[in-house]
Amino acid sequence: METETNQIYQVDVGNLLAFNPNHRFTSAPSSRDELGKECITKGTELVQAIANTLFNFPSTETNDGPIVQLPPPTTKLPREKHLPRPKPPTKWEEFALKKGIQKRKKDKVVWDEQTDQFKRRHGYDRVNDDNDVPIIEAKATDEPGEDPFAKRLDEKKKRVGKQEKNRLQNLRTAAKAGALPSHIQLAATALPISGTKAQPKKIGKEDLGDVAGFAATSTASGGKFDKKLPGEKPPKKQGKHHKYLPVVGTSGVVNPEKEQTDKVLSKIFSKHSHEILNVGKAINMYNVKKEKKKSGRSDKSGRSDKLKPKKDITKKPANKAK
Repeated sequence: METETNQIYQVDVGNLLAFNPNHRFTSAPSSRDELGKECITKGTELVQAIANTLFNFPSTETNDGPIVQLPPPTTKLPREKHLPRPKPPTKWEEFALKKGIQKRKKDKVVWDEQTDQFKRRHGYDRVNDDNDVPIIEAKATDEPGEDPFAKRLDEKKKRVGKQEKNRLQNLRTAAKAGALPSHIQLAATALPISGTKAQPKKIGKEDLGDVAGFAATSTASGGKFDKKLPGEKPPKKQGKHHKYLPVVGTSGVVNPEKEQTDKVLSKIFSKHSHEILNVGKAINMYNVKKEKKKSGRSDKSGRSDKLKPKKDITKKPANKAK
């Protein structure tokens, strides 16, 4: 039986793959259900052929059960997408390769001598932060009357600008080689996912105005305290803010929220609370529901289950003349 199975199916145990190259339908399936049943039947036979081949290999007993060492695969499976193109090296990588500098892993936490505690190497509250330096020692090369703190801040801005310029240059080089990262391709309008350059979308005056309006009103104050640009128009649609009553009243003043709640309760529990409800409308709605259920038929006793609105109880009966 196993030799017949091996003759019918081609089994690649390395990929846990089995297929029948000579399979053909004897007759075309008449319905989708019949096609599904035929596929399930053939799939079961293929899985059984893989299981029969696996049980012929020598196995090793472990706590989890027998384990079989699979041979290398023989079938080359097709790849869905092309191989990723190699990313061109950055300027720093070229310099490090030329000088023989090897990348080594650094600790994320470093001892800070100024504050006598461990701090992060980068980020917020990092080691050697400029804000933690109260005194800067003067050097012989310093110019008289120059602010060392402003000079250090200016040098930092220059370093950050240079790093950003290098980053953009590396992205341009990667875009020419077609190895731009996918998240950059999705964010860029002129560089689609295919990697080829396309014509950028022309942005009109109205689009720029909308974007500027969104940016101006994106603050917590809704752009109330931002400086207006020359020629800037106020936003067309301003959101309405719900005003809440204060929960705690000030000294000598009644709590407004409590006062409002008391008014509502006094209306409900007053003698004329029936004036709040529309009794006639409620009875009509009840009658319509009953008519839809029973199509307006009455019971066997001849009595109808419809309700009739009572007389207005607010009106006083007129005195009959004696």
